[in-house]
Amino acid sequence: MLELFHTPQSTCSQKVRLVLAEKSLDWTERKIDWLNGEHLQDWYLKINPNGVVPTLVHNGSSVVDSSVINEYLEDVFPTPSLRPQDPLECARMRSWRQYIDEVPTTAIRFPSFNKILVNLWKNMSDEEFEQFAKKHPLRADFYRRMGTTGFNQDDINSSKIRLTDALNRMEASLSQGNPWLNGELFSLIDISILPTIVRMEDLGMSDMWSELPNVTDWYTRIQKRPSFEAAYQGETRQLPSW
Repeated sequence: MLELFHTPQSTCSQKVRLVLAEKSLDWTERKIDWLNGEHLQDWYLKINPNGVVPTLVHNGSSVVDSSVINEYLEDVFPTPSLRPQDPLECARMRSWRQYIDEVPTTAIRFPSFNKILVNLWKNMSDEEFEQFAKKHPLRADFYRRMGTTGFNQDDINSSKIRLTDALNRMEASLSQGNPWLNGELFSLIDISILPTIVRMEDLGMSDMWSELPNVTDWYTRIQKRPSFEAAYQGETRQLPSW
């Protein structure tokens, strides 16, 4: 039995839902009310001590971190394959994954959090906000940096530089004549970067790839896959605005 503890608008949750859809796996939804702090409740921290979403529970055992979850799903349910069989190609895929996790995945949080979350705690006192921040096992310092007024313009500019770098790397890879980022095979790497691209579009940042024809074509084609419709439906792309 597969259970996914997730939040619809979470980009990391979207990564896992895409793999579940690509593999046509049946799974049980366990929706986490992130805005009300359900991810920090004791019962959830027992299955994911990092206090983030998503968490996959398979036959009673939990797997955490979206990239690890997706590799786990590939190991346990290898058909259809989303990972190259050739060791060198697989190493290149994992190098892509490492870059995506370290650069665009983290960069998109800055404009996302400013858009979605800052108004939730704008009326908090400094003491209240500190109590809120330190509850987060992984991201207390990230929230402290954000503060009650959001990330400053330097942070946003730095985020855009890193996102631009990622887009340029995608364009360079796709310009070599392959349909997907790691070659002929639609892989975990295309899935890893896709939620960031979708979030950029939802934040009104799609002009950043308007002059990158291969990225534009890649995104058009990937939206036609059945997994895209399965993973992005309902409230998934409804960003709250207060």
